[in-house]
Amino acid sequence: MIRFTFRCLCFALLMCWFSAANAQLTAPKYSNEFLNIGVGARALGMANVQAAIASDATAGYWNPAGLLRLKYKYNVELMHSELFAGIAKNDFGSFAMPLDSNSALAVSVIRLGVDDIADTRRLQNEFGYIQYDSIKFFSVADYAVLLSYARRSNLIEGLQLGANAKIIYRNVGDFANAWGFGIDAGAQLQQGNWQFGIMAKDITTTFTSWTHNVEALEEAYRQTGNDLPESTTELTLPRVVLGVGKTFVITDKFSALVATDLDFTFDGKRNVLISSDVLSLDPHLGLELAYNNSVYVRGGLNNYQQTKNFDGSNNNRMQPNFGVGVKTSGLNLDLALSRVNGKESNAVSSGGVSSVIVSLGYSFN
Repeated sequence: MIRFTFRCLCFALLMCWFSAANAQLTAPKYSNEFLNIGVGARALGMANVQAAIASDATAGYWNPAGLLRLKYKYNVELMHSELFAGIAKNDFGSFAMPLDSNSALAVSVIRLGVDDIADTRRLQNEFGYIQYDSIKFFSVADYAVLLSYARRSNLIEGLQLGANAKIIYRNVGDFANAWGFGIDAGAQLQQGNWQFGIMAKDITTTFTSWTHNVEALEEAYRQTGNDLPESTTELTLPRVVLGVGKTFVITDKFSALVATDLDFTFDGKRNVLISSDVLSLDPHLGLELAYNNSVYVRGGLNNYQQTKNFDGSNNNRMQPNFGVGVKTSGLNLDLALSRVNGKESNAVSSGGVSSVIVSLGYSFN
């Protein structure tokens, strides 16, 4: 049974690979990347390893098939994190509930934004005087709404299927905005202490259409000698994540969950462990130690990159992540520390910059 499922996962991966290769010439790299940062302190503390093990309200984002493992009728999850020393705010909220014993749904909202950006185009008036009261502030923000549905399959015992319909809105003050739409699909399979998962994002390619306010930008672009932007449509190519995890029972109260995700992208060569013009592979490894199913300690490694120093030598780097969590009576509080390897030998500043992620979840009947 496991062998049959593995063959199905490989077949789905190959189909996405071939369809993406045909569209690569017309699609930009790193399109809608704000949707790949991750949500939830548990997941980010485990280096974004969730494709096979997601089982709470965040499953609508990581793998909608995991919504069938909800233990309560109503499930709410909220997250807040600040990136780049607080410059960017990343927020997430989700509500999930089972419809019956064989189906479940969820609604999730994501926002990544930089607020209070000063617009100084009118700082100097026609007489050459500085007018500070002419400064206006605007935000650059990306939004996504995910509508998730999961259904238990009758083909294989333990097989769960899910899908997302996502609506994307991106805004750059009064200067530009974009609307997009895409579909994700996922599956999970449990066999004893083993968990398997596959998540195929943007399986139909996600279309994001940009509209620019040329009148607001015309003067600034001409002064800087740049061409005025034109309305365009971005295509986000499919991304496939294969995941596997296993739970080890140490004692009556102690257990450990070890999981890994393999992230396949098809939008060109990336700075990851295995890269080519057609396919790139980025591995993630996560660990969760649990005491009495109420106290958790987490860690993980991801974001492998090769950096070049000023002397021409190369460094191979991976990003460590850490997290802790407490769960009791349907209430869970999770904290994570991510991007803790900010020190670069060729960086201007030697100080590391970390991101603190806070998640609060509540489930009840």
